[in-house]
Amino acid sequence: MARVIIGMDPHKRSATVEIINDREKVLAQGRFGTDRDGYTAMLKAGRQHKDRVWAVEGCNGIGRHIAQRLVADGETVLDVPAKLSARARLFDTAQGRKTDPADAHCVAVAALRANGLRQVVVDDVTVALKLLVDRRDVLGQTRTDAVSRLHHLLLELVPGGAKQFLSAPQARALLSTVRPRDIVGRTRRQLASELITEVAVIDKKIKAANAQLTELIASTGSTLQQLNGVGPSGAARLVGDIGDISRFATRDHFASWNGTAPIDASSGDQRRHRLSRAGEPAHQPGPAHHGHRPAPPRHRGPRLLPAQTRRGQKPDGSHAGPETPTVQRGLSANGQGRGTRQDGPGRANGSDSAIQRDRLDPDSQHFGEATSRTRQNSL
Repeated sequence: MARVIIGMDPHKRSATVEIINDREKVLAQGRFGTDRDGYTAMLKAGRQHKDRVWAVEGCNGIGRHIAQRLVADGETVLDVPAKLSARARLFDTAQGRKTDPADAHCVAVAALRANGLRQVVVDDVTVALKLLVDRRDVLGQTRTDAVSRLHHLLLELVPGGAKQFLSAPQARALLSTVRPRDIVGRTRRQLASELITEVAVIDKKIKAANAQLTELIASTGSTLQQLNGVGPSGAARLVGDIGDISRFATRDHFASWNGTAPIDASSGDQRRHRLSRAGEPAHQPGPAHHGHRPAPPRHRGPRLLPAQTRRGQKPDGSHAGPETPTVQRGLSANGQGRGTRQDGPGRANGSDSAIQRDRLDPDSQHFGEATSRTRQNSL
């Protein structure tokens, strides 16, 4: 560990720093602006100390802009999660007061005492993928909104309205058959014509965005698009949000991050598991993201099923394999998993851990717990 830690509480227009040594002695404090002059002064103050490490809170959030500038200038930057700094604040002598200087102090202390903090690196192609897929999602939402308003206008102009899936040329051809004479009808037709033009422009942007995403995904060498239901946008979303897959020590850590790991929800002698509501919502929606076909309807059989016919089990009673490793293998194939550990049970590409072997697959749980009456009837 370096002898000097520079803890930083970042904001949009300012950053509060505190410099401590390896015995938590405060060497300097200060508040600097994030403009060019303020950043230069802060960097000069930090470079007065040798063997320094910058500890920035939230390098994937509000601290990203300042952390990337420091890395670009050759500084070593550690990402301190907000949870660690909050824990240090809880046990600090300031009695949990949340001020910028106190936050900077807690960030420095957390970086000094914690092990395995992520070192910030220069943005790579994964960041470009995340930016592009975010833009693609906004274009899709904008198109949906424009088409919805267009349907509303066409319903007033054309008896029965237009079909559900409507393209710009189809809407233009349908609108050409309408010649209203009143002022209200002419206004509706004018607005509908403008919306059709907007949809045509958005379609061109979506086509260009898809082509760019496809090209970038191909450059990474990712095999995610070989999974059933994963296209350029889905692959770009996974690669962009997850980044380096090796930052997850095991498959269990990855499943916990994306919200697909079953968590214990037991009470007394009743043992059951359910899916976590935590994790990244963008990676929870479903089977299409994980390369599996959709699950069968929930209530196809009787309400209480015997153990041998639980939903999701194979005829021999075994369960289908977990979905998370499928995505991990696709991410590891793109060259991002070089540091992934595989030296034991439960590793990213290894066998199931003992914890997962004992868990019930959430898709294979029966619909109720057997009572004494149902047990007797099933015998």
